[in-house]
Amino acid sequence: MSTHLPTADLRDPDSAARTARMRDALRAAAFTADGLLELLGAPAYAALARSETVPALRATRGDGPLATLVRLFLLQRPVPYDRAAAALPVDDCLADGWLVRDGDEVRASVDVRPYGGPDGQDWWIVSDLGCAVGGAGGIRAAEEAAGVDRAQLVLGVGGASTTLAGLTVRAPVAKVLDLGTGSGIQALHASPYATEVTATDLNPRALRIAGLTLALSGAPAADLREGSLFDPVGEETYDLIVSNPPFVISPGARLTYRDGGMGGDDLCRTIVQQAAAHLNDGGYCQLLANWQHVEGEDWRDRLRSWVPRGCDAWIVQREVQDVTQYAELWLRDAGDHRTGPEEYAARYDAWLEEFEARRTKAVGFGWITLRKSGAADPSITVEEWPHPVEQPLGSAVVQHFERQDYLRATDDAALLAGRFRLADEVVQEQVGLPGAEDPEHVVLRQNRGMRRATKVDTVGAGFAGVCDGSLPAGRILDAIAQLVGEEPVLLRDRTPDAIRTLVEQGFLEPVETGQD
Repeated sequence: MSTHLPTADLRDPDSAARTARMRDALRAAAFTADGLLELLGAPAYAALARSETVPALRATRGDGPLATLVRLFLLQRPVPYDRAAAALPVDDCLADGWLVRDGDEVRASVDVRPYGGPDGQDWWIVSDLGCAVGGAGGIRAAEEAAGVDRAQLVLGVGGASTTLAGLTVRAPVAKVLDLGTGSGIQALHASPYATEVTATDLNPRALRIAGLTLALSGAPAADLREGSLFDPVGEETYDLIVSNPPFVISPGARLTYRDGGMGGDDLCRTIVQQAAAHLNDGGYCQLLANWQHVEGEDWRDRLRSWVPRGCDAWIVQREVQDVTQYAELWLRDAGDHRTGPEEYAARYDAWLEEFEARRTKAVGFGWITLRKSGAADPSITVEEWPHPVEQPLGSAVVQHFERQDYLRATDDAALLAGRFRLADEVVQEQVGLPGAEDPEHVVLRQNRGMRRATKVDTVGAGFAGVCDGSLPAGRILDAIAQLVGEEPVLLRDRTPDAIRTLVEQGFLEPVETGQD
């Protein structure tokens, strides 16, 4: 098997032209996310995501260009030279090392995976053979297919990378840093709206593959720098830092793509704490992370302690696993379940020994977003939200911090003088026994963004229901007080906290003076 990556010189005009011809051929053959779904059908497409290749092999028994490309780059099967030449500028691909010739057949040197950009772009993600979603056999099979030490393997697009891409704030900015770029997915997402993209990685293979991903997708080249964490960027600052780091909490650092190499959750903590020094004012840092749940310690307090001075933070825990579940997940990821029973048991025991030494009872997974606000009284929200959300969430992230700014600057008197509008697609649910005259409680539920739900009393429900931006909050409360027979002054005194909660969670939107 091949042990090298494509040799395309991304700075050479001739090589760039050959890469462009290859890209044109991929697009012409409908080797795109939509084209794959149409060729394979939903069941085979879904099976491929589960690393089951038999349905896709059956769907590509024809000799059309798309079937050929699927067999070459997704299923990593050799195909006859003549068949490849009907789908690709095959001599260009051989010259730049995308394909390798074995007699009358050619095979791929890397996995090339179609990927749909957020604005309908046709992109292609490059990774080591067998390392994309759908690579059969797990990481051990990928190691054999790529012909390199598994510690240096570069993975393709997966659930974590697409989750982070959906969370990321998308706005025109000057400089973006993709910290730990891997196959370049986040750098690729940044390319349409950033003037300059810097991508770093400890693994030189990852930098090479990230460059190939950008070139094949027709994106501008990134500034690729080798090194750990923020070391490659010195004292430079950015408008956005995005990172899908090697966050797995493990005994040792066997696999560069996933194991941080620091004790416990220190790698994620270090990224968070050092990010502030590399953010421009108003800039964001967004990353995925794991964190320990330590015996005798509130995990929320642990994460609050990570947040650097001068930054607001929104931290969302999406999932928690006990230490046995966590160890088993990542042992399977490494293919250790395919080893002998004694070797597997020894590795499993090493994970549990590590957790016991650190008094770790569970591991949380979620999102961390920092915004450099410079506020003396920063807003730090740490919450658990395991429920479904609407992706992409980038705009919801921006709105979250805008609401924190508003609440921080607005005292109760200003709040009651302000006007609010009920957010789009908020519905009211009444919960109670069938036939009861009054509900036991009322729930407001969002159908957008975080899709939150919150209980409110009848005053809160009535207030939210009439908020259309036309009347100040205080006047609405005075009218409600008359309806329910309550003293208006008392109602005004006890309601601001409830209004703040509805604003903070996005049920109510402040309306600027003079805004329709």
